[in-house]
Amino acid sequence: MNIKNQVNSEKMPILQHLEELRKRALFSFIIFITITFICFIKIKQIIYILQEPAIGIKFLQLAPGEYLFSSIKVAIYTGSVLSIPFTIYQIMQFIIPGLTPREIKYIIPILISSIILFIFGIFFSYKILAPAAIQFFIQYGGDIIEPIWSLEEYFNFILLLIFSTGISFQIPIIQILLGIANIMSSTQMLTYWKYIIFIATILGAIITPSTDPITQIFTSTAIIMLYFLGCIILKFLNK
Repeated sequence: MNIKNQVNSEKMPILQHLEELRKRALFSFIIFITITFICFIKIKQIIYILQEPAIGIKFLQLAPGEYLFSSIKVAIYTGSVLSIPFTIYQIMQFIIPGLTPREIKYIIPILISSIILFIFGIFFSYKILAPAAIQFFIQYGGDIIEPIWSLEEYFNFILLLIFSTGISFQIPIIQILLGIANIMSSTQMLTYWKYIIFIATILGAIITPSTDPITQIFTSTAIIMLYFLGCIILKFLNK
């Protein structure tokens, strides 16, 4: 970005800023609605994917319209995730003209890294946490009762698990922002490593809905590794 763009951005009237923000917000909303509608059309395929971790489970519709409302909920969640890159792009296009080259140097990699970590968190939860937790629930008491689950309750469970894990994978991003803002340095963060291990253990127990220690260890270990990754990145940035 050159000085001319900065000057033009500074001279732009507030109403013009608001009008540009309105247009970008409207475009992001249209993209979200479009993707959500496409997801609803393809909802059977999406539901099959979400049901894969629950091998051997029979799902029931326990109330009128449960499958319909569950389908709408899943389509909205999926549409939200898939439209995030478009929304972030619109945000970047709105704020970049008002940033300095130094700020742009940090903000773009941070936003891209945030998206990548969120996607990786979803993948980690879907491939490792969800199957382990579901298998625990299936095996616990499996010799006494037959596991027949409500479709809606299952989707509430797996969507909460997946998205909470994706959000927890934003830990390095928060650390980098704190370091760039000179609120906390990497050295200070490393001095609290004992507390981080304790907090990670608690978060692992909260995020993981089962009492399976293996699943909780996987989750806690991932959080600890992400925390130290954030410290290493700040060290590299001399923060």
